[in-house]
Amino acid sequence: MSRYVNVAMGQLGPIQRNDSRPQVVARLCELMRQAHALGAHLIVYPELALTTFFPRWYIEDEHDLNQFYERDMPNLATEPLFSLARSLGVGFYLGYAELAQEAGCQMRYNTSILVDRAGQIVGKYRKVHLPGHRDHEPWRRFQHLEKRYFSPGPGFGVTRAFGGVVGMALCNDRRWPETYRVMGLQGVELVLIGYNTPVHNAPAPEHDDLSLFHNQLSLQAGAYQNGTWVVGVAKAGLEEGVDSIGGSCIVAPSGEVMARCHTKGDEMAIARIDLDFCAVYQRTTFNFDLHRQPQAYGMIVQRKGQTLAADGTPLGE
Repeated sequence: MSRYVNVAMGQLGPIQRNDSRPQVVARLCELMRQAHALGAHLIVYPELALTTFFPRWYIEDEHDLNQFYERDMPNLATEPLFSLARSLGVGFYLGYAELAQEAGCQMRYNTSILVDRAGQIVGKYRKVHLPGHRDHEPWRRFQHLEKRYFSPGPGFGVTRAFGGVVGMALCNDRRWPETYRVMGLQGVELVLIGYNTPVHNAPAPEHDDLSLFHNQLSLQAGAYQNGTWVVGVAKAGLEEGVDSIGGSCIVAPSGEVMARCHTKGDEMAIARIDLDFCAVYQRTTFNFDLHRQPQAYGMIVQRKGQTLAADGTPLGE
């Protein structure tokens, strides 16, 4: 008997700086109600879903910066979402900025959690691939200071939930094949990814017209090459003067897009996914035990960047 999960995307439109958490949580709850009405078991929300995308600003005041982080989860503002999840029997994935205490030190992470249909947190992930820069760069139209405001997480685990093996990632992680492969080696069947992606890429404006293409390309490649379902969900639209892509979609292990959002506002879309369909790829073309050759891949973990010759060209072994 196949293992089916009805997975919804809870795409968000812009969240402005003055929008309160209760206002945002009310929007999340409305999307969950819409998803429940169509039989969803799980709804996926974006990265940093509770606030505006604050890394676009250089913030020097510690108190002002901390306003964007959550110290506890759930907390007073988010409890209505957890309560609704329990009453409806709908689990969720939620991205937010986390302020954690570790060995007496304050740590900041770009975090996502997985909540089951009983409203219990069953998984937590902290973003590994932090994009952008650390210092103020006034030449940019807007900043991208994730490297300043977050520490990288420890890695990519998986969680047994919703009848299968679930993994999580965030935004820039989706561009890196290692993200999916590390989870693929743990038998992942469903990868959940929230993102905030501006249309404009200041260091490489040549990419701007390709933003949506690159988003979908990454999700499809990760799904196909690891025989897993991938769900990517955006916070989109014109937020504090910065336009961000939409393109939320659910991708099958075949690499085919099974559902998508069509706007750049609050939108719910849903697909019925068959977790057993992963085996069609994981036991054939991407049967890792049968076909992988790890002894040939050592450079992937032994070397962080390219090794260049004196003239700047790549240097082989």
